[in-house]
Amino acid sequence: MSFRARVGTLLLLAALAIAAALLSPRIPQDPAYHAFADQRPLFTVPHFWNVASNLPFVLVGLFGLWAVRKAQWIHPADRYPWIVIACSAVLIGFGSAYYHYAPGNRTLFWDRLPMTLAFMGVFTAAISEFIHARVGALLLAPFLCLGMLSVEVWRRGELTGVGDLRFYILVQFYPMLALPLTLLLFRSRYSHVRAMWGMAALYAAAKLLELLDAPLLSATGGLISGHSLKHLAGAAALAVAFRAVAHRTPVVAR
Repeated sequence: MSFRARVGTLLLLAALAIAAALLSPRIPQDPAYHAFADQRPLFTVPHFWNVASNLPFVLVGLFGLWAVRKAQWIHPADRYPWIVIACSAVLIGFGSAYYHYAPGNRTLFWDRLPMTLAFMGVFTAAISEFIHARVGALLLAPFLCLGMLSVEVWRRGELTGVGDLRFYILVQFYPMLALPLTLLLFRSRYSHVRAMWGMAALYAAAKLLELLDAPLLSATGGLISGHSLKHLAGAAALAVAFRAVAHRTPVVAR
């Protein structure tokens, strides 16, 4: 398959995802979303384990900043998406902890905002390293703006009673769908590509754990909920990627 055809495949996937978002009905925020299974307080902290399980994001983000500094880069601009991802991880830790301390749409905004930055950072890192370095660098800022805009659109809609998650869902899931396809269709300019598969697999596991929030709390005898495990899996996904960044080497310059 030619390079143009491979890029066209990704663009077709993007077009289908956008069409699906536009044609689907408005998706408001489900009020029951905030009713997590584990609501036990500890040390006067409400929903303690859902709050505390975000600490790994902060630690992983700091590790990521170290990894970016240690890494070998073909182009200096290649590091920028990873700096964004590392900073986003730290912000996710604080934002998600804040949300779980007092779950509601107002605090959920601060949970979702840094998540969109991480999604867009991963997406542009993949574009830069697998497809075209300069294109990835040029797309970083616009994609970050799109990510933030998707959360702001949802927030403003909720304030006026017409909340709509379609734009946010598109920003979250398209990069995660496009990443495996990018790994299959293109060759990275860096080694340790398997770590990107590991990150994608752990992200998928995190989404599954989120769905199993109450069943896992029951299955573990109240030890830990699926949502707390989701946080740990999400942090592990980023840790795998940052470890690869720290140890990988350039394999082909283009």
